[in-house]
Amino acid sequence: MYKLAILFSCIAIFQTAIAQSTNTIHKADAPLYRDPIYDGAADPVIVWNRQEKSWWMLYTQRRANVDGPDVSYCYGSDIGIAASSDNGKSWVYRGALKLEFEKGRNTFWAPDVVYFNNTYHMFVAYIQGVHNHWGGSARMAHYTSANLWDWKFEGFVTLSSEKVIDASLFQMPDKTWRMWYKDETKGSATMVAESKDLKSWKVMEKPAISGTAQEGPKIFFYKDYYWMITDEWHGMRVYRSKDASNWEKQGLILDGPSARPEDTPSGAHGDVVVVGDKAYIYYFTHPGRKKHSEAEMNSEGIYPYSIRRSSIQVAELVLKEGTLSCDRNSPFDYFMPEIK
Repeated sequence: MYKLAILFSCIAIFQTAIAQSTNTIHKADAPLYRDPIYDGAADPVIVWNRQEKSWWMLYTQRRANVDGPDVSYCYGSDIGIAASSDNGKSWVYRGALKLEFEKGRNTFWAPDVVYFNNTYHMFVAYIQGVHNHWGGSARMAHYTSANLWDWKFEGFVTLSSEKVIDASLFQMPDKTWRMWYKDETKGSATMVAESKDLKSWKVMEKPAISGTAQEGPKIFFYKDYYWMITDEWHGMRVYRSKDASNWEKQGLILDGPSARPEDTPSGAHGDVVVVGDKAYIYYFTHPGRKKHSEAEMNSEGIYPYSIRRSSIQVAELVLKEGTLSCDRNSPFDYFMPEIK
């Protein structure tokens, strides 16, 4: 009887261990990532690297730890790379993409990457030179790659102006590609263009979203709806649509601070990845600021390092009462599976 009791006890312990492992919550680090070179990671996009079998994060590598006048630290930026081989838990800096196609030091912002016909396509805002203040022509540059490391410059996309940034691409059911982007000449409205081959684009006359100024649109499909998330500089606006053409304006997410480290004051320009029945939003924060867009220069016309630096975070989006919500203070299961 004693041996039998021990056996039953061992079985119970084993069953409990299985139950606990099944219900394990994979906790996301906060912050998820900080750039170890310039400490200015922003505008992330998450891509599955088919060659290396790992998740890659491509982002605007702002030069946050370099003193310079006004917002010059936001210019002269490369596209940085961080990689994760443990299902998104930890991210390691791998370097910066070599994208220069003309002489000088130039600026690259906010990439988006899609995989089409066995090729990676990247659309990234390009500004010639390094500016001290906000300005300069911004054109949408198109690159292709077979491995996410080596990129070929295919040229500039002709869009609604030469003040365009923040591309977000999505392929519709009829195989047509759509690109949403910010046009600063149209009151920072979100415009849209269409293409069959990612080379020739037709710009729609009317903005996809107008009214409130915004940037960084991100489009994805989740639980029977198309969704658009845009950055309003005090959180992210949610839009919902059945056809990705007619958008219903909803509420804000990431508009206040959370209790997690570096997760203040609000979330800015990011990416959404849908894996199974979960949707994760990746975004950046300015943890040294009280409000995202409020920053004060010192007497030398330089923003302090604590104001410049930025961190990458991840949170879960939840469909609740017909809209998306995001509670970063509540535990959530964060696991980025391999893509076969």
